[in-house]
Amino acid sequence: MAKRIDFYDDPDAPAPNSLVPSVNVIVTNPAGDVLMIRRTDNDNWAAPGGAIDLGESIPEAAVRETLEETGITCAITGLVGTYSDPRHVILYTSNGEARQEFSIVLTARATGGQPTPSEESREVHWVPRAEVTSLPMDRSMRMRIEHYLAGVGLPHIG
Repeated sequence: MAKRIDFYDDPDAPAPNSLVPSVNVIVTNPAGDVLMIRRTDNDNWAAPGGAIDLGESIPEAAVRETLEETGITCAITGLVGTYSDPRHVILYTSNGEARQEFSIVLTARATGGQPTPSEESREVHWVPRAEVTSLPMDRSMRMRIEHYLAGVGLPHIG
């Protein structure tokens, strides 16, 4: 099975060979729970998201990726921040792509659907805010979630 391996400030990381704009979405329900997926490629928990396709806007990609990975429809409500740390390299073993991090993280409210796993998500759950950071996740995703949970109102630029 193809794997995703995250490296951070690691001298053994492969040299990046691509930069792909992507989006993650922190979706909440009326109770304030956060929609989380357990990824199939690395078994970590994460907010839904993925690459922005040619011909679509950032919000369109966010809504599409959320629906594809979770079965939940959503409406975009805000911006958590931008994340482009060149020390974070993501290796995809299926094709040897070594991607430099480039992610825009948005907020959204759920508008319909039921949590449903996909090829990219082994599990999909609404997680109470107080429990989200207890899930195993990559340090980069944890930082994004913590920025959201801090609720400072200003987007993170990094």
